[in-house]
Amino acid sequence: MKEYIQDLFHFDKSDIDKIVSYGTKIVIAGLVLWIGMKIVRKLHKAIEKVMVKAAISDNIRPFLLNIIDISLKAVIIFIALSVLGADLSGLVALVAAVGFAVGMSLQGSLGNFASGLLILTLKPYKVGDWIQLGDKFGRVEEIMIFNTKVVTPGKKVLIVPNSKITDDIVTNYSEKGVIRLEIDVHIPYEENWSAVQKILSEAIHKVPKVLKEPEVEIGIADFDSHSLLIMVRPYVKPDDYWEVTFSAHETLKKALYENGIKVPYSEGIEYGRFGK
Repeated sequence: MKEYIQDLFHFDKSDIDKIVSYGTKIVIAGLVLWIGMKIVRKLHKAIEKVMVKAAISDNIRPFLLNIIDISLKAVIIFIALSVLGADLSGLVALVAAVGFAVGMSLQGSLGNFASGLLILTLKPYKVGDWIQLGDKFGRVEEIMIFNTKVVTPGKKVLIVPNSKITDDIVTNYSEKGVIRLEIDVHIPYEENWSAVQKILSEAIHKVPKVLKEPEVEIGIADFDSHSLLIMVRPYVKPDDYWEVTFSAHETLKKALYENGIKVPYSEGIEYGRFGK
């Protein structure tokens, strides 16, 4: 038994060299991890300050910081493993293969994610803006990484993939702070245009929330076969769009009726009093 214990604690020069060599590698790897993690924490704070100064959205900043943290920590762990002498070629190939497979399976989601980054960074619209997406119109309620939530005037909630938004034309009605209403009025050729223009101008300026600047635009847009097409174009704030639209139609109808202005009718009846 005594001899066995002596053999157990007997080391020759090669064993001692191996212990010293591995011990040194372990110490260096430990120092790499310790120092590296400290550097990552400092970089995290520095990068966060830069992002705040750059006005990067609060929705995206934590996500980007987490990605940066994970990436830097992975690099440090790889360095520490390489110091220990680990063969990382197989691990790197495995990580690459897994990343490729995940990327292929999440191709659509990654496209939405990339588009979300662009939207949150470039800010073509913001929460509260009225926007047009294709034939859909509504107010932006929330901008997320993968999609944008839009609420229509009819209180329908649209969940729009961000990739669809960046691949198409987006009309932002709130960008300039004003929006133009487009109201068409038909009058017969025998009506006095100057008188009708004055009536329409006085009426539209009485509508609450119609802006004085820019000026209201009123003019003849087209000569139809049986009537003149008159365009009335007042400007309003985006939030007042529908309220002023309904009020303007009502006010113009009343003004034309009270002044005896005729309008063309279809289906065999040429003209009639506006409102009859």
